[in-house]
Amino acid sequence: MTPEQSAWFAETFAGLVGNVSRAVLGADRPVRLVLTAMIAEGHVLLEDAPGTGKTSLAKAIAASVQGTHQRIQFTPDLLPSDVTGVTIWDQGARTFQFHPGPVFTSVLLADEINRASPKTQSALLEVMEEGHVTVDRDTHPVGRPFVVIATQNPVEQAGTYRLPEAQLDRFLVRTSLGYPDRTATVEILSGARDRTRELDAVVTTAGVVEMAELAQTVHVDGSVLDYVARLIEGTREDPQTSLGASVRGGLALVRAARVQAAAAGRAYVIPDDVKDLAVPVLAHRLVLDPEADFLGATTTQVVERVLSATPPPVARA
Repeated sequence: MTPEQSAWFAETFAGLVGNVSRAVLGADRPVRLVLTAMIAEGHVLLEDAPGTGKTSLAKAIAASVQGTHQRIQFTPDLLPSDVTGVTIWDQGARTFQFHPGPVFTSVLLADEINRASPKTQSALLEVMEEGHVTVDRDTHPVGRPFVVIATQNPVEQAGTYRLPEAQLDRFLVRTSLGYPDRTATVEILSGARDRTRELDAVVTTAGVVEMAELAQTVHVDGSVLDYVARLIEGTREDPQTSLGASVRGGLALVRAARVQAAAAGRAYVIPDDVKDLAVPVLAHRLVLDPEADFLGATTTQVVERVLSATPPPVARA
């Protein structure tokens, strides 16, 4: 990545964060994480109570990149074809026609994903991993950029299906918008308008794809890769975990760190990029030992403890 490309990437990323933050007030950190996931071509799991601005976030991102936005309310009776689309016989043309489902969009908000059956949840897995759906043996690409923002309510669990570890592992980051502070709340209450309608695009969808490809060229030194490997090994060896981070988790951490480095105007990753992203990228991939879970331990605490116990690489003189 040339210095000019680094400067353009950093300026564009900052512009995206600022633009989305005009509609989603008081959530700069989560906004940065979601945009990082999108440019890293990953997906996001939001764990939030209702009414914290999740839909506004998805609409604001779509508006900022000249993309499209779709929302699926997951319910127990939702079918896989309601997600991916369906092939229907066209009597006039005397042929089968594919009718795309809501996954054919730039930003997909999968609301309360844990309320649908596991069969319907699995309908998202292929498109999240491969970027296409297969219906009646025909493959249909959804295009780029494509990011799934899946939500689940961490409080109300009645009538929900727990997301299995294999599915959690496919989300690049997990974060939470949370409630805004009082200043942001007052500003929100001062006007009931939809702030996303006032947003202008910062970059085109083609520009986002270019950013994703540029991020892949960011250099990651072998010592930093070794640091990531030691971190994921540390999560496996921690006495409070029964399942540590997977290799996919390590790859996700490197991809996200590349985007964060580029967003800072650097063509190389530093250990601080890894440390800053370790909790949102790794914590949701861990499974606690039952006794540790009973005693109130959290996966976030485990990752933070591993970070403290794992020395980062020292810069060469």
